Amino acid sequence: MEDSRLPVFKALESMMDLESILFLSISIFVFWVVVSGIYNLYISPLRKIPGPRIRALSNVPRIWEMMAGRDGIDHIDLHRVYGPIHDIYGPRKGHAAPPAKDKLFYQPPYNGVDSILGIDDEAAHKQERKIMSAGFSERSLRDQEPLLKSWATKLGGKLREQAIAGNKADLVKFYNLTTFDIMADLTFGESLNMLENEEYTPWVQTIFAWLSAVTALRGLRLLGPTPRLLIDRILMRLPAVRRLDKEHWEYSTARVRKRLQREPDHPDLWSHILQKSDISGTSLERNFSNASVFMIAGTETTATALSGTTYHLLRNPAYLSRLKEELRSQFFSTEELTFESLARLPYLHAVLQEGMRMYPPVPAILPRIVPKGGLAICGEWVPAGTVVGVHQLATYRMEEHFSKPDEFHPQRWLKDLEFAKDQLNALEPFSVGPRDCLGKNLAWHEMRLLLATVLFQFDIQLSVESENWAEQSIYTLWQKKPLVCSLEAAAQ
Repeated sequence: MEDSRLPVFKALESMMDLESILFLSISIFVFWVVVSGIYNLYISPLRKIPGPRIRALSNVPRIWEMMAGRDGIDHIDLHRVYGPIHDIYGPRKGHAAPPAKDKLFYQPPYNGVDSILGIDDEAAHKQERKIMSAGFSERSLRDQEPLLKSWATKLGGKLREQAIAGNKADLVKFYNLTTFDIMADLTFGESLNMLENEEYTPWVQTIFAWLSAVTALRGLRLLGPTPRLLIDRILMRLPAVRRLDKEHWEYSTARVRKRLQREPDHPDLWSHILQKSDISGTSLERNFSNASVFMIAGTETTATALSGTTYHLLRNPAYLSRLKEELRSQFFSTEELTFESLARLPYLHAVLQEGMRMYPPVPAILPRIVPKGGLAICGEWVPAGTVVGVHQLATYRMEEHFSKPDEFHPQRWLKDLEFAKDQLNALEPFSVGPRDCLGKNLAWHEMRLLLATVLFQFDIQLSVESENWAEQSIYTLWQKKPLVCSLEAAAQ
């Protein structure tokens, strides 16, 4: 039978080998880059937004800085030239829908059920937050105080062993070991025994590796629709990529199941959550997703804030001495270091605020998607589908917000006249609005308790190899280096 198809279709069919498919894909990508670049520069409503023209033309500079770990460095310089951005995360006036979570950043968990971080529907998010908030209320945290104090005591004991032996200690590691053990105890009713063994478990090593891998893949997906499709359909399904996500998921879900089968010997987060939700179907899957989030959001960030604050104190001996004086003049033993007593110390609070300004736990952008209908942001109309966000590190290093922005000065938080013009409300390390950090009260208590415990008991010196510790890469979170210090037990 004669082939009735047009010659052009016959030709296309014969050409569709692997090389042709690759050539066609590249051609489509190049065409998309050129057309989108022209649109962005001369037609798009965003053409009025200040910034380098090369960044309007292409995502390549953004992708390169993500892949190279320069997210923090480059954004500081960009905002100093082109000005600040804000007015994104807070509640909207009237009935305007708030920006939604960017799914390129907040990727669905392994089971496909969003955690509280990824829920877009406002009503569903509000309900989930109501269920979980009981576990993070001040009343509930008071019940957890003996647990947190026991871990602070263990941290002090481990550091004392190092001091007695004359060993140097990596405080980043000890802070991480402690915060992961605390969160595991709060979430699963049992610790990971990391502080006891002074080593990371395979699970925690998986978490660190997963965070770096996700940042690289997220950068590649910004290349455009065609590369994103190839990455999602091929690269994201590779066993090596899925393995990290799967391992983290299986570690956390196994511990949730174990916790749900027994009553712990002390109250934990689930003690309150289970009073307001069932443990079946979607609710159970949501709890799995939330537990997975807890072991990242409630651990690495707290340890990061403590590490950065400790480093800047060690680089500024006068401020370190003032904080030690505040602690050692107020208390005679670590037993007196309580949630209530530490919350009353103004200089301790100021030091932690300044530590998070200089070294925010989440230094990069938490991206949002402008909803249908668009939004007015900083006086400019931004169309639907636009990715927006505030870069925390850049915001905190702008002279428009803070005097001497690259210097560590806790007194700026105590109404010092030299810093009277500082816009202190620009510091929002826990974000703002209805989606701010649910565990911020826990984080504050934990940071005050652990930092006070360390500085009350020890005199610390920064080792030479850690003098430039803050020069780090950023892959979503800081790639922290060892904070090597020598310790000496303080005279009590």
